[in-house]
Amino acid sequence: MKLVTVPQMIAIEKEADAGGLSYAVMMRNAGSGLAEIIAGIVSNNDWDNVFGLVGPGNNGGDTLIALAQLAGEGWHVQAYVFKRRQDDELVTQLLDAGGRVTFAEADADFGEAALEAALSSADVLLDGLLGTGFKLPLKDDAAAVLEQVLLVMDIMDEPPFVIAVDCPSGVDCDSGETAIECIPADLTVCMAAVKQGLLKLPAFELVGELTVVDIGLPLELDSFYGIKTEVADHELVAGLLPDRPLDSHKGMFGTALIAAGSQSYTGAALLAGTAAYRVGVGLVTLAVPEPLHPVLAGQLPEATWVLLPHEAGFISEKASDVLLNHLQRPTAFLLGPGLGAYPSTAKFVEKMISSVKLPSVVDADGLRHLSQVKDWHKKIFSPAILTPHIGEMSALTGLSREEILQNKNEVALKYAKEWGCVVVLKGAFTVIASPDGKMMVIPVASPALARAGTGDVLAGLIVGLLAQGLDAYNAAVAGAFIHAQAGLIAAEDLGSTASVLAGDLLNSIPDVMSELE
Repeated sequence: MKLVTVPQMIAIEKEADAGGLSYAVMMRNAGSGLAEIIAGIVSNNDWDNVFGLVGPGNNGGDTLIALAQLAGEGWHVQAYVFKRRQDDELVTQLLDAGGRVTFAEADADFGEAALEAALSSADVLLDGLLGTGFKLPLKDDAAAVLEQVLLVMDIMDEPPFVIAVDCPSGVDCDSGETAIECIPADLTVCMAAVKQGLLKLPAFELVGELTVVDIGLPLELDSFYGIKTEVADHELVAGLLPDRPLDSHKGMFGTALIAAGSQSYTGAALLAGTAAYRVGVGLVTLAVPEPLHPVLAGQLPEATWVLLPHEAGFISEKASDVLLNHLQRPTAFLLGPGLGAYPSTAKFVEKMISSVKLPSVVDADGLRHLSQVKDWHKKIFSPAILTPHIGEMSALTGLSREEILQNKNEVALKYAKEWGCVVVLKGAFTVIASPDGKMMVIPVASPALARAGTGDVLAGLIVGLLAQGLDAYNAAVAGAFIHAQAGLIAAEDLGSTASVLAGDLLNSIPDVMSELE
């Protein structure tokens, strides 16, 4: 799913129209695709009544076309038409197809209760009142319609399933700002591409699930297909995962070597190693300070081990000589989870990044040590994958947290290009940026992932996929998506985002993988 700004979408449609794909045909395609999605939802739930809020813009047109198609297929269809002419061709087509129409002007102050009557019998509510060009503040008449819908739905025993057409009405699709009268959607069906404001707060809290409808844009449309920013979804990630034929053996799925852990962070290696196994790697080798082995070995009997020299339970500089003798078999390397800040460990990190010539992931304390190495990006295997949270990105770049948060996508992309690395900038709406300008946004923001150890799980997922042969960018995208979905599933299973532990994500990874098969 492409991610665009509103001006970009306007330019895309303008170029398509100039090239022969008229606005009317694009609207027809959008409405037809919307109708197909609605028909599937209605059929799966034995529903038969669809009600649409229809505004004066393109989203209103999409809604009318979808409603007319559904009416023609036998669904009970009603529309509440706001600021649209009674002789509008699309309104006429809906009436000819057997749909019912109420004009807002004939329902002054909602005295006729037409809106309430239509909502009370609706199984599905289409919100096509306002479009992607909306800017705050909301005008009084539109606010009144939305507010009335919310009031009616609030007293209903079973409110309708809400589908927002392109965006929930009252959302600024660039900034993510929202009007208080916005109707929360269960599903937002975007036309051609996701608008960037939908992946910002507070708008994201109102969009529900996201999907995209094809509006027939031609393949030679540079303004659309030249866009390198996308939104990850199940279909995309499923297509990235390696095949697993029946005659598979462990050697086909790679070996992940993970250097992690310290006396202070004993569980980091375990979390990362288990995650790598859960995502399908053939073998995990854990390289840990020697005192950690008795504690960890029984908890992950599937792993093999490299016991590293240590100082006070932290990996020592001498460990690099040991570990460099174990690089023949691994197909990917992870450095960093739980290493701690010990000075000798910093020297170990510096030696490893200059010596390892394997697809690599650097995470957590590994990143903080990395930031102290002069010209590190000229020494590290390229393209390595870096997985910083905001604080670690600040240490790597010298930018303040505020500067990074205000320009998260731009910062990730700038430094991915500058460093020649894939950057996974973690947090709400994790961003994956590639040196070649590609960028992927994970459409998840959840406090379920705001817990110590969840980053170790993410790093393990990514190195596990990297070891199986995915390139750096795709391994990062798939790992981040699986990680986010595991957090959502864990929270749903436990009934609380506050109760999710990093270990719960490990238990949820198989559920995510089963959805992707």
